[in-house]
Amino acid sequence: MNVLLTSVGRRSYLVEYFKQAVGEEGTVVVTNSAVSQAWTAADKAFVSPVIYDEGYIPFLLNLCREEEIGVLVSLFDIDLPVLAAHRKEFEEIGTFVVVSEPEVIEICNDKWKTYTFLLENGFLAPRTYLRPDEAVKALEAGEISFPVMVKPRWGMGSLALYRADNRKELEIFYEKTRKNIGESYLKYEAVQAPESCVLIQECLAGQEYGMDVINDLDGNYRNAVQKRKDAMRSGETDSAETVEIPALRQIGERISVLLKHRGNLDMDLFEKDGEFYILELNARFGGGYPFSHMAGVNLPQAIINWSRGMTAGPELLTAQTGIKGYKDIRMVCLNQADR
Repeated sequence: MNVLLTSVGRRSYLVEYFKQAVGEEGTVVVTNSAVSQAWTAADKAFVSPVIYDEGYIPFLLNLCREEEIGVLVSLFDIDLPVLAAHRKEFEEIGTFVVVSEPEVIEICNDKWKTYTFLLENGFLAPRTYLRPDEAVKALEAGEISFPVMVKPRWGMGSLALYRADNRKELEIFYEKTRKNIGESYLKYEAVQAPESCVLIQECLAGQEYGMDVINDLDGNYRNAVQKRKDAMRSGETDSAETVEIPALRQIGERISVLLKHRGNLDMDLFEKDGEFYILELNARFGGGYPFSHMAGVNLPQAIINWSRGMTAGPELLTAQTGIKGYKDIRMVCLNQADR
């Protein structure tokens, strides 16, 4: 079983997890639009066209044929809608793409649609507004208070994310976020609604949690691995500890049943006054997955097993609670052959 990880970036650990999963019976191939850190961990690596290039899907299809790829997993939000739209083309050549249905990807990638989905289904979420005047009206009415978060409607990590402590900052950061979107990869999805591509969101104070909501490849619920976040860096979990909180598990299971996503769904939540507010849904491996893996979960192995028509028992999908992890920084050399 050969695996392709697209938009691999610096997720070397996921490359290593999948290499362990396929063992000597397969290889792990990676692509990225430029040479990246994770290339050093892969068996083979290729520079791909950018995601919205008309040659992107033909490039991947050809690569899957040449490398006899059995499973394709993307690690980047913007990759997901493109792959979801072409999933059947990959299946026709024998490549299973671990991606959810297009409507699920749309709910997760579009943070405004995430917000409306959550409210419509009875979940709690921080109050969110599409326009500055709507946020100002809510502020003047006392429905929310400063600080507020100004963020891209489509995006990931902390790119173009600002905290506004007053009305002046709100106005400045709103325009700055719009500018940042136009100058980054976020512009590709923002074209869907260029006049409403920035959100203003209530800033919640409280303990932050992450959750890996795991489904099998048919969209059936398998587990909800919960983590208390102890530190963040650049919008990604830097330190966390696995926990078991029944209310969080119930939220994860409900989300799973509603969305029927495939594989992993990364969820961010805040606890405020004993209630859990959902901040974001990401239908992919998130930056918090390594903490689940450290605690005993092996979703890459489960994906390989399912793809081979085998089972993935609780031993692959259950996390031990109380496991605390930290991310580290290490150097990699990408041009050793030239030295």
